Amino acid sequence: MSMLNDERWSGLKGGYKVVYDPRPALRALALRYDNETVWDELLNELHHQGDVGEASYAAIPEIVRISAEHAPANWGVYGLAAIIEEARLLDDRNPPIPDWIEPHYKAAWQTLFQLALRDLESQTDEMIVTYAFAVVALHRGMFGLARMAMCTEDERAEMLRGYLGR
Repeated sequence: MSMLNDERWSGLKGGYKVVYDPRPALRALALRYDNETVWDELLNELHHQGDVGEASYAAIPEIVRISAEHAPANWGVYGLAAIIEEARLLDDRNPPIPDWIEPHYKAAWQTLFQLALRDLESQTDEMIVTYAFAVVALHRGMFGLARMAMCTEDERAEMLRGYLGR
């Protein structure tokens, strides 16, 4: 069930720690899922340099609901969810999930996990694989593995060179 009609959205803060209401972007995404401008807005407004806000948490259930209708899901749903979840878990400067959002957020993460497994089975797109893998790792509580998954291929190669002493 959509929470978009709840009046509390209008006072939620995004990644810049200022009020950001993502509902117009979410409605646009529902109409045109491949709209890169909308994805860019959500990626830019819902997190910023490790900061997230209540709007970040509220948007995830809606983005997952919209994404569940698409196969494969856009890499952005995985990337955004993984970045927000990592920030929530690992940075105590970020707010907790509000009580009215928490059950929707947790349910969305269960759906997101299933979507990630589905897309990992069939997709070869680097962005989808990278962030879907990070979602699976976060869902399983493997934060280091999720962080490594979200690194670029060059960063992972550099880590391996360092590990192997080359």
